[in-house]
Amino acid sequence: MYKNYLLIGVFVFVKFTFAQNTYSDHYYKLKAQFERTPDTENEIIFLGNSITEGGNWDELFPDINAVNRGISGDVTDGIINRLKEVTSSKPLKIFLLIGTNDLAREKSVSEITDNYRTIIEKIQEQSSNTKIYIQTVLPVNPYVGRKFAGHKSRQMDIIALNKNLKSMASDFHIQFINLYEPLANAKKHLKPKYTHDGLHLSAKGYKKWAEQIEQYVYE
Repeated sequence: MYKNYLLIGVFVFVKFTFAQNTYSDHYYKLKAQFERTPDTENEIIFLGNSITEGGNWDELFPDINAVNRGISGDVTDGIINRLKEVTSSKPLKIFLLIGTNDLAREKSVSEITDNYRTIIEKIQEQSSNTKIYIQTVLPVNPYVGRKFAGHKSRQMDIIALNKNLKSMASDFHIQFINLYEPLANAKKHLKPKYTHDGLHLSAKGYKKWAEQIEQYVYE
């Protein structure tokens, strides 16, 4: 019987440890930091992964209460896991961009789409007056940089996912923002001037992004 209790204890410990380490140390560090940060009024939140985290949103939009809630490496279920902190301030708007890391981890377009649906539903449940803006997953460029091959090999899946997101935005009657086409070249690759590694954005890339969403930020 002692051995049985020991085995149960080990199982619970392992299960708890696994649950606590589903995401990166960086994820948990920023999640805890965000949770310690007091809520403010009229927040406009930029929510996503490293592509969002790398944006200087308060500089790009200095006359709004821009709040960066990007976490490098994040995925759609990671967003779901930390969403209560995002909605706790009852933000005016949330600009969502997530999905490229999901694809690199071999998640299906269908699974990612389902997670997007859950994210939208939870935002609407937790902060009903918040305006949600779905932004397309950005194009990638396999010919720029040597890293992130897994991300840059899913180009057709990005296109398929964006098609699903457009349809979903229509279903929920929320704004869909096409960032893909303005940042892509004729071959549907991320324009080299907008990236330094084929995945993440350069300063010019962020400026182009800001231009595409400016009307929605200020509407």
